[in-house]
Amino acid sequence: MSAAALQNNPPDRSPGPLAEALAVWRQWPDRSAFLCLFAAWVALFHFFGNSTLGYVNTRSLFGWWGWVATRGAATDLRGEVDWTRILDAEEAHMWLVPFAVVGLLWYRRADLLALPKAVWWPAGLVLLAGTLLHLAGYAIQQQRVSVVAFFVGLYGLTGLVWGWPWMRATVFPFSLFAFCVPLGSAAEPITFPLRLLATELTGGLCKTGLGINVIQEGTQLFSPAGHYQYEVAAACGGIRSLTAILAFSVVYGYLAFRTNWRRLLVAAAAFPLAVVGNVFRLTLIVVASEAFGREAGNFVHENWFFSLAPYVPSLGGTLLLGHWLREDRGPKGEPETVVLTEGEQEAGRG
Repeated sequence: MSAAALQNNPPDRSPGPLAEALAVWRQWPDRSAFLCLFAAWVALFHFFGNSTLGYVNTRSLFGWWGWVATRGAATDLRGEVDWTRILDAEEAHMWLVPFAVVGLLWYRRADLLALPKAVWWPAGLVLLAGTLLHLAGYAIQQQRVSVVAFFVGLYGLTGLVWGWPWMRATVFPFSLFAFCVPLGSAAEPITFPLRLLATELTGGLCKTGLGINVIQEGTQLFSPAGHYQYEVAAACGGIRSLTAILAFSVVYGYLAFRTNWRRLLVAAAAFPLAVVGNVFRLTLIVVASEAFGREAGNFVHENWFFSLAPYVPSLGGTLLLGHWLREDRGPKGEPETVVLTEGEQEAGRG
């Protein structure tokens, strides 16, 4: 290629992801102070994070969290990591949440970099609240409380270094860390009402809307003739779909909107939409059993394709709500800007 052609068509010199990340990091203010405080915060929870040395013999809260996240399935009999069992665990999504948070912050890096940043001492109260919460969790031997405390304190720590505008702009990405808290048996107060509500709505829909004479008792659905009988177990009660839909709603709301009330509304809609989605799946099982026999109902219940059924009305409803709440973003391609009030600008300056 001639020199003239090279001049007219210069090669693409756009920086790679690593080079861009390093460039953004170099522009970030007070990064050394943040790293020192972050290292001290992590050390606290690593050396004094777990007060119970039962199932997992470690003082580290992260070690306890890793064991719970895998439910003891981290290794097989030969000591090799069994990732299949890990990813099939009930709360395997916890491994993905930190990457999702980092990804959202990276997506908004231009807006976040443009924010005024300065030390904001009131955020120290959030950091103090996280510390006291951890002390309480450590004293009563409740590691889940300490997990919440770690993320609350981390949020306060970032606000202490970079100010109120940063805290306001990152509250939704940081809220995803709630999905890193392992629930286990503590989810029963949530799962049982979900199971009962889904069963009642499915029974009512089948009888009044579809003309199927199905009997509902508690969390059971069965045919009067005894052709089929289903127990809506905890795993089928909607907690998995609720977790996935709520996480999707938070991410979607953060990416699609700039106003927090719209983001909150989309996130709140995840709860009724998750119930609707679960009722839809249970209804499919009953209809299949009624029309083609119990084997067909079992197929719908166990088939991986039909296990995605709850997400069709739920995710569709979320996107429709987002379309209805859409904001005027201006001309296509125009970069988003974060509008700060005069008081927020003063807070960012000190």
